[in-house]
Amino acid sequence: MSIRKVGYTKVGAIASLAVAAIVAACASPGTSAPAGSGGQQVVQTAAPGTTCTFDKYNGAGVEKLDLKVATVGFAQSEKEANPFRVAETQSIKDEAAKLGIKLLTTNAESDLNKEISDIKGMIDQGAQVLIVSPLNSEGLDPALDYAKEKKVPIMTIDRFLTTKKSCTDYIGWVGSDFVEQGKRAFDALSAATGDNCNLAVLLGAAGVNVTNDRQKGFEDQMAAKASKMKVIAKQAADYERAKGQTVTAQLIQANPEINCIYAHNDEMALGAVAALKDAGKQPGDVKILTIDGTKGAVQGIVDGWISGVIESNPRFGPLAFKALADFYGGTGVPEKTIISDKEYTKENAAAELANAY
Repeated sequence: MSIRKVGYTKVGAIASLAVAAIVAACASPGTSAPAGSGGQQVVQTAAPGTTCTFDKYNGAGVEKLDLKVATVGFAQSEKEANPFRVAETQSIKDEAAKLGIKLLTTNAESDLNKEISDIKGMIDQGAQVLIVSPLNSEGLDPALDYAKEKKVPIMTIDRFLTTKKSCTDYIGWVGSDFVEQGKRAFDALSAATGDNCNLAVLLGAAGVNVTNDRQKGFEDQMAAKASKMKVIAKQAADYERAKGQTVTAQLIQANPEINCIYAHNDEMALGAVAALKDAGKQPGDVKILTIDGTKGAVQGIVDGWISGVIESNPRFGPLAFKALADFYGGTGVPEKTIISDKEYTKENAAAELANAY
């Protein structure tokens, strides 16, 4: 599989982005790309796989499309109270508008059955190809099967489908290396704490590859570095701010020795900050390391409540539409395309706040 590593130049917080460069193809682990807006970018790799071309796609009867005159559907999975989802949807809309492509959009409001219905509905409304951000890594089979039956190819972004096959049930996937994010999160938290703290982990939602991978990366790196951190508690807060606040309040009350937190996303981290404030804590009393790159979390670094943020880049629009163009144009699409993720630190947070989402 050829892996595309793409960097972005950002103008403003969300809009007016462009693909700046292909940084690496089948890069060697540990290679560094030039530091960009937000800090150092790490070249990521993935396991070898196939490249999906239109001719290989296992969907007899699928028609070749000219995207400029086609109807594309985008299925958003989660409520757009989360800045990640707002930025993700806007990126898809912006790129469609830039390319002059007719776009249908839906939002499943964090309901798997609704996402299945949304996907089927867009196909019935005339969508000829789909970009899907899955709510879960499994469970979308009825929608994917319906799309295959109707000869409508699907490109996936963000969460990876674990029960279906690329170039058979969907074209390919664009997203982050979530295991690498977890490893980088450990390294940053270890540096912030002198690798010696009592740790609470705010886990994301169950049944999602992002949750499993971010935790695996963190724990693998923790073991590899023979860390002195002590894990006091791990509890799911489902990527939600309110749950992050509730869970953190409960954990620090039951375990007052907790003095560092690894949150699987910024919304939970910001909930944790609220809980710490309610408990009378001061900035820096509890070191927090989180993943996403929202304005709220980067502001948290500036204010001293958050020690660092590993970015999870939601701006999939250019890559998703390029994948569709490559699919129909004959170039082919890698099974996995890894987007660049930056890092926000106390050294760059103030200067880079405008570039967070």
